[in-house]
Amino acid sequence: MDPGERFAELTAGPDPELPLDEAALLIAAHVRPGLDVGAELVRIDRLAAGVGAPTLDGLRRYLFAELGFAGNRTDYYDPDNSCLDQVVRRRIGIPITLSLLMLEVGRRLGVPLSGVSMPGHFLVRDKVDPEVFVDPFARGAVLDAHACEARFRQIHGRDAVFDPAFLDPVPRRAIVARILANLDTVAIARADRQMLQWVARLRASLPEATAEHQRRLAAALASSYRFDEAAEVLERLAAAEHGDDDDAAAARRLRARLN
Repeated sequence: MDPGERFAELTAGPDPELPLDEAALLIAAHVRPGLDVGAELVRIDRLAAGVGAPTLDGLRRYLFAELGFAGNRTDYYDPDNSCLDQVVRRRIGIPITLSLLMLEVGRRLGVPLSGVSMPGHFLVRDKVDPEVFVDPFARGAVLDAHACEARFRQIHGRDAVFDPAFLDPVPRRAIVARILANLDTVAIARADRQMLQWVARLRASLPEATAEHQRRLAAALASSYRFDEAAEVLERLAAAEHGDDDDAAAARRLRARLN
């Protein structure tokens, strides 16, 4: 099955059952066409098999002290930091992909963890003791809520308003959506039209996708002169409940450019 089709199928299911590792690898398969997702999942299985003690501390020690997983501080916006296969191989990444790896290795071991989408810095939270947080980007540093707030202010400034809800667990699809948002930022910075297209397509395929996501997809397609596909996206949107006359008019303008 095409990675995009499989991604849409996977993310359409119940959120608690979404395998984050497979979803992330399907995203990575767009960066590296032909990526063997099954083989990469086995690689993560083997990683989990190396953990000595199936506890949070055992998981932290293995990933960050023994294997040396850490944040990529020298090239933060390298697209490979958002590709789970490369994070596993290179043992560096950004907060969200390192957190995702920790979540999925923990899932294999029966270590109950959740993702925390704090603005600017993704974290992992212990489900057994919700007062315990882990920062995979900082080699698995253990934090409490006050330390998380301090991290937030380091990023956003001393006077930034911190909401305790920033530390609430987030749905699994929200984690996938944030990875795609990161890649969208990278694609814009690099003016990479091809990446903009597939990222927009994956974002638009998520159940929580908004009309704006569909419009972004149409714009990405139109930027590569794929006017017919862009028009089709807008026509479907115009016919949907959350579409409007402006979408239909934009579709007509795109179709006119085909003549």
